[in-house]
Amino acid sequence: MKTVSLPPHAPTLIESTRAIGYTLEAAVADIIDNSITALASCVDLFFFPINDSYIAILDNGNGMHSTQLETAMRYGSQNPNDNRDANDLGRFGLGLKTASLSQCRTLTVVSKQESRVEARRWDIDHVTETEEWSLLVLETEEEMSTVPRIEELNKLQSGTLVVWQNLDRLKVGEVNFDRSMSKKMSDVRDHLSLVFHRYISGEAGLKKLRINMNALPVEPADPFLTKRNTQVMADEVLYIEDAKVVVRPFILPHVSALSSDEIDALGGKEGLRKSQGFYIYRNKRLLLGGTWFRMMRQGELSKLARIQVDIPNELDGLWTLDIKKSTAVPPEVVRNNLESIVERLAERSKQTWTFRGKKETNDSVVHVWQRFKGKQGGFYYNINRDHPMVEMFLDAPAQVRRNLETLLKAIESQLPLNQLYIDLNSDKPIENDTETTANDIEATLKLLLDQMPTAVMRMELLERLSVSDPFVDYPHIVVKFRK
Repeated sequence: MKTVSLPPHAPTLIESTRAIGYTLEAAVADIIDNSITALASCVDLFFFPINDSYIAILDNGNGMHSTQLETAMRYGSQNPNDNRDANDLGRFGLGLKTASLSQCRTLTVVSKQESRVEARRWDIDHVTETEEWSLLVLETEEEMSTVPRIEELNKLQSGTLVVWQNLDRLKVGEVNFDRSMSKKMSDVRDHLSLVFHRYISGEAGLKKLRINMNALPVEPADPFLTKRNTQVMADEVLYIEDAKVVVRPFILPHVSALSSDEIDALGGKEGLRKSQGFYIYRNKRLLLGGTWFRMMRQGELSKLARIQVDIPNELDGLWTLDIKKSTAVPPEVVRNNLESIVERLAERSKQTWTFRGKKETNDSVVHVWQRFKGKQGGFYYNINRDHPMVEMFLDAPAQVRRNLETLLKAIESQLPLNQLYIDLNSDKPIENDTETTANDIEATLKLLLDQMPTAVMRMELLERLSVSDPFVDYPHIVVKFRK
């Protein structure tokens, strides 16, 4: 059968790929992916908004020789279905070009390896003029000297410098580009601090990465507050096509237990609700976060829940990972396993939120309040008549018992449930002046025990109270009375 070779028209395709939809922060992150793949330990990002403005990204990775550099500058330099190294964060062989040229018209890449420096450039205006895939080669010292920040690369033993010039997309509609550039780069900083937080923190098994922006370090933004030990459920390990997927659920502490710095690091009080859900990591690099994949609604009572999902790069196809690495959809086999985890974690988040951090993990505890399911599918709450402090009135005169029952029913029927729901779902801590202290508990326990006529009866009551609210939370006081 006859075939016809139809290579794409260079000017048309190169302009078309600029419209893939990269944001500035996603484009910068895509370049840093290459630095991680090159085993860099430091990435310096420079931006200069005045006159001949530019953005430059320099790493101290392995660098590239001429053949490797030209391969990296080729559109579609690798097959997305090929097996790759475990630390390879690329897939389509398009990221360097499409990410860069989505923001600028001139892309220059200079790389140093074994003291030899090579430089290549895509200039869209030159491609349009020649109507060919004509990659520019910078050879002379004079040509090299025009590249911003090349002197920084020359100081390194090896590394790569990526420079964006003619920043046409960033300047569209901007009256004061200097000011707007600073705001955009602030968004870039926030994005990098989250996307690469596990690398910046130096998580076990990862090579620690330092990222600087105009000499100021980027601090990691941990969406799980792992230093607060918020993991409440064991890891779930799924095997898909012999590849390992690790699911790690977290529950954040209640807002009232967080410092202002921790709240700011989580996106502020308003950001807590939007940040709940799955955080999908590919080779420990965040792809997307703050989504439940329509497995549940972003509700108030689940806003403390976070689920870290680690996937290897060999499952890119199953997760329908896009070129920008900004979307990923879990395959059906993963969704089936995640749904049960979501249900359990949402319930734990609800308990943490409702009880402001108190975890009712022991069903043997005798609680003051009991929760029942109603006839219409709702719920209602009753004071536990089997609680030892209520049972102590069984030997009281009949009128006292009747008065007590009337009081308990009045308390149950007049619970301000609607107002409680509003207060508990606000980001302000509840400040209850009637909350008991250790001294209150000790005084109450002594009062109750003193009413028992014999030591045996006192010990029996003490054992029952030791597993009842609120005394179960003060074991050291119970031990003191036992002695």
